[in-house]
Amino acid sequence: MALGDPYVLLARLKDYLKIKPEKTEQDDNLNDAINSASGEINKHCNRQFNKADSATARIYEPDDAYTVTVDDFWTTDGLIVEVDTEGDGSFSTVVPSSDYELYPRNGVVDGETGWPVYEICLVNGTFPIYNRRRGVVRVTAKWGWAVVPEAVRQATVIIAAETFQLKDAPFGTAGMDQFGNIYHVRDNRIAAGKLARYCRRRIPAG
Repeated sequence: MALGDPYVLLARLKDYLKIKPEKTEQDDNLNDAINSASGEINKHCNRQFNKADSATARIYEPDDAYTVTVDDFWTTDGLIVEVDTEGDGSFSTVVPSSDYELYPRNGVVDGETGWPVYEICLVNGTFPIYNRRRGVVRVTAKWGWAVVPEAVRQATVIIAAETFQLKDAPFGTAGMDQFGNIYHVRDNRIAAGKLARYCRRRIPAG
């Protein structure tokens, strides 16, 4: 699935809710619930679990002179790391792959394989650090995850099901907060628990 697509198909949610495939009158509402749940997961985890099939460029501020945290990318195919050494936005220096390492090593976190790269660490040279915050690292990559983790798919189904069922709440108000939001990941302990290991901090990006 492409970046921005929902994490589960309609058929999986209908099966979870024990709605027969031929019953289509609620399909629009079910799809809305899936899209809403997928968006909530993105915001909750601060990451996107689908993948892009073509490489695009994004700009980042280094964490320090040796490390830059980036958005997830699932392959080194098409990877380019460039640095703005003059502070003029030119990104004229290409960093050779021999000068940096990618983390997590081997795509493994806590024994789980399939993780994308989210950190680039220099082993030769340093990133320029200016007095004012500036995005001096440009990374061209294929963003996202190679495969959506099953725990993310499960959480999507759980949240989508509860979101869909809110329509039957008294007066249609259950789950509403003062800003009119319907549902949040944190409102469901099971879904939040499944997603806990996939949450990350927001990334300063240009």
